Amino acid sequence: MVRINQKLAIITGASGQDGRILHNFLRNKNYQVIGLDKDNFNLLNKAQVYKLIKKNKPAEVYYLAAFHHSSQDRPIKDEVLVKRSYEVNVLGLLYFLEGIRLYFPKTKLFYAASSLLFGRAKTERQTEISPFNPNTIYGGTKLEGLNLCKFYRNQNNIFASVGILFNHESAYRSDKFITLKIIKTALAIKANKAKKLEVGNLSAAVDWGYAPDFVEAFWRILNCKKADDFVVATGKKHTVRQFVKETFKQLNLDWTKYVVENKNILTRQKAVLVGDYSKLHKATGWKPKTSFNKMISLIIADLQKQYYD
Repeated sequence: MVRINQKLAIITGASGQDGRILHNFLRNKNYQVIGLDKDNFNLLNKAQVYKLIKKNKPAEVYYLAAFHHSSQDRPIKDEVLVKRSYEVNVLGLLYFLEGIRLYFPKTKLFYAASSLLFGRAKTERQTEISPFNPNTIYGGTKLEGLNLCKFYRNQNNIFASVGILFNHESAYRSDKFITLKIIKTALAIKANKAKKLEVGNLSAAVDWGYAPDFVEAFWRILNCKKADDFVVATGKKHTVRQFVKETFKQLNLDWTKYVVENKNILTRQKAVLVGDYSKLHKATGWKPKTSFNKMISLIIADLQKQYYD
């Protein structure tokens, strides 16, 4: 039961990095939280989604569920990739928006979009009005999700806000992300369980933030007076080389003895994207709290607790 003055929030994609962090964040703010993932809820069952909204009348919905097939995942057919991406990134969102419209229009919805909306941008820094030019299925379907939120916001007066999320990291990231690959391999080298780290491009540059900072931004976005679209980023870029050097430095290791650059492991090159979060800061006061070096140290500490204590 929801206690008096206690808000109820629903999180889709609750078992992912952002969902896990958001669940703890909201519980610390005295929310009741319903966490949904593919093991306990079918986003594509329209009747089930409608029933969930009608029964629980949530104050907030965080649509974090996403289907993202990386270049390091096992190859799948294009038809399957497109279908699954559309189902999770767009169709499930549609059912939640329509369920809110029909059964509890007071619900506020947050949709997690991506910097991949910008694709191969012509300028390095992106704002909410920068041209969208996605060049991946993931980016394309996330753009459809953003436009769907705009439609329900403008046509049906639903509070549907979008976070255009740049890279954000934590110990909950999977090993297929370069950040966790670097840190986990460095820890293994420190423990004499690995001998080298192989990366594709040390010069690649990324706008990296700390996931708990970004999750706070989600909540702030839903507590704005008006629904809108917001870039969530740090506004700073760092190279893979900088990430490697700082990680190995914090572990008292000479990175040059262990790190090998192998461009053959890259399947595609990504554009350098850096987000401008000034609109979000003006609307909510949000800004990233955690520096690049501090983020690395926090992830190292969390992973050491999990695996190396």
